[in-house]
Amino acid sequence: MPSTPWFKQWLTAGLCALSLGASAAGWPHGPVTLVVPYTPGTGIDLIARQLSAQLPALLEQPVIVENLPGASGNIGSEKVARAKPDGQTLLVQVNTLVMNKSLYKRLAYDPVNDFTPVALTSWGTLLLVANPNVQKAASVADVVAAAKARPGQLNYATPGVGTPHHLAMALLAQRGGIELLHVPYKGTAGAVTDLLGGRVDFMFLPVHVALQHIKEGKLRAIATGSAKRLPQLPDVPTLTETGLMADNIDMWYGVLAPKGTPPEVVERLNQVVGQALKTPAVEKAFETQGMVPASASPAEFGALVAKDAQRWAEVVKKSHITAD
Repeated sequence: MPSTPWFKQWLTAGLCALSLGASAAGWPHGPVTLVVPYTPGTGIDLIARQLSAQLPALLEQPVIVENLPGASGNIGSEKVARAKPDGQTLLVQVNTLVMNKSLYKRLAYDPVNDFTPVALTSWGTLLLVANPNVQKAASVADVVAAAKARPGQLNYATPGVGTPHHLAMALLAQRGGIELLHVPYKGTAGAVTDLLGGRVDFMFLPVHVALQHIKEGKLRAIATGSAKRLPQLPDVPTLTETGLMADNIDMWYGVLAPKGTPPEVVERLNQVVGQALKTPAVEKAFETQGMVPASASPAEFGALVAKDAQRWAEVVKKSHITAD
C-alpha cells in the first residue's frame, strides 16, 4: 500500500467523510427539540409551534418546543450553543440574536459564531407609527424636521433596551441626524398603552400589533421598514423611499443549530423546514401575525446573519447602547 503523504491525507479525509455521512444518515435518532428563548405566545414561539406540528411527519420523530425565556433570549440561546452538535437541539430565533453580540459584553457564548445557520423562516415588518395628536408628523421628513426643531424633546417607546424596535429607531435617528428621547418599557403591552394614550410620541411596532389601531384612527402610520410597501397599507411609504435608509429594517426569523453540526444534517433540516413553511396552515398562521414566509440556503442565511451583525454593531456603537 502506498505510504506517500498525499495518500494518507486522502485516506484520512475519506474516512472522516464516511464517518460524518454515517452519523448524518441516522439523523434524527430521537425527538428533536426546538428551543424558543422567549415566552409562549410570541412570534418566535408561533413559528416553533407551527414547525413542531409539521416536522414530525417529515422527520418521523417527535418535535418538542421548549420555552426558555430570560435575559433577552440569552438563556435559551446559550443552551443551544452548548448543546451537542448533532441536530437534535435547535434554536428558533429572531435577529435579536445578532444584536445581542454587540449589546452584551459579558456573554458566556458568542451569539453569532457559536451557531450554524440552518433555515430562514420568515420576515417581520416594523412600522413607524405616531400618536395622532403629535403635530406635524405625517411623514418621516416631518418627524426629522420636528426633532431638529426640538432636540431631545420628542420621545419614543420600545419594549426594552436593545430590542429590534429600539435599534430601528436608533438607526433612524442616526440617519436623520436627530436626537430623540428613548422611553423603554418592560414589554410591548405597556409601551402600546402609553403610545395610544399620548404619553409617548412614536414607536416602531410589528404590523399585526399596529394595524387595527391604525384602521381605528388611534395611531398614524408614517413609514414601513420593509423593502416594499405593505398590501395592507399601500399608501404608506417605505423608509427606503424616503431616502433616509438604503436598506430595510425587517426582522428575520430563523432556525439555527450548534456550531459543528454535520453539513448533511444542516442541509436536510433546511429542506424539511422549507417543506413545512409551504403548508397552508403555516402560511395562514404567519399571515395572521404579519409575517412573510421566506426561504434561503444555509449559506445564504449565514451571509444574512453576518451582514446583520455588522450593521447593528455599528448602530449600537454610534448610539452608545448597552444592555449590561
